[in-house]
Amino acid sequence: MQLTRLILVFVTALALFAAPADDKKATKKAAPAAEAKAGDLIDVNSATAAQLKALPGIGDAYSAAIIKNRPYNGKDDIVAKAGVPQATYDKIKDKIIAKQSKKKK
Repeated sequence: MQLTRLILVFVTALALFAAPADDKKATKKAAPAAEAKAGDLIDVNSATAAQLKALPGIGDAYSAAIIKNRPYNGKDDIVAKAGVPQATYDKIKDKIIAKQSKKKK
C-alpha cells in the first residue's frame, strides 16, 4: 500500500513537471501563423517561382503552371487555370492574393 502511494505521487509529480513543456511548444507553433500580415501575401500574378514554391503543396510543377497561366482575375483561378488541387488551394488561400495590373487607357 505504501509503495502504491509513493508510485502515484511520483507519477503525478512527473506529469506536473512535463505539462508546462508541452504548452511552450504549442505557443511556439501558433505564433508564426498569427504573424501573417496583409503585406506578407504572395501575389500569384507577380510572384517568382521561388516565392510560389515556399507555399505548402506548391512545388516546381505547380509554380510553373501558375506562372504560365497568368494573369488571374481572382486567387481562386489557380485551381481552374493552373490545375492546383482544391485541397492545396484551401491550405494556401489565406497566404495569396491576385492583384490586378492597372492598364493605361
